Amino acid sequence: MKCIVKPSEPWASPIPTARVIIVNEEGAVLLLKRGEGDYGAGLWCLPGGKVDYGECLKEAARRELHEETSIHPDHLRFLFYQDGLPKFDQDMHCIELFFQCVYSGPVSVNCESIDFAWVKEKGIQDYPMAFNHDRALSRYWET
Repeated sequence: MKCIVKPSEPWASPIPTARVIIVNEEGAVLLLKRGEGDYGAGLWCLPGGKVDYGECLKEAARRELHEETSIHPDHLRFLFYQDGLPKFDQDMHCIELFFQCVYSGPVSVNCESIDFAWVKEKGIQDYPMAFNHDRALSRYWET
């Protein structure tokens, strides 16, 4: 039997992450393209990231969204969670918590991303996704 992650590794315990699904007036979702050299480089994902030690989930979602996009989120609400299981040895196991919010302000990406796009459900196949966020968006659009 093969063990995916050794318990002695620092990422052996699942890492909580907060992700935000933002929908514009046209019904498109905001995606970010990961920068080169970053985890998931060149792939698209939803804004968000790791929850800091001692930080509330909603605060992590607000912080990450603002850091990555300059958007100020309002009326943040929890939608669902998804396991981000490790795909290979030494990979992280994340528990991703998805939120939705109303937003204000223009989008301006930070150094973690090289681009952003507003994408509708029918066009999602044109955006290779990181972190199984295509699965999360399918779940979102089903509800």
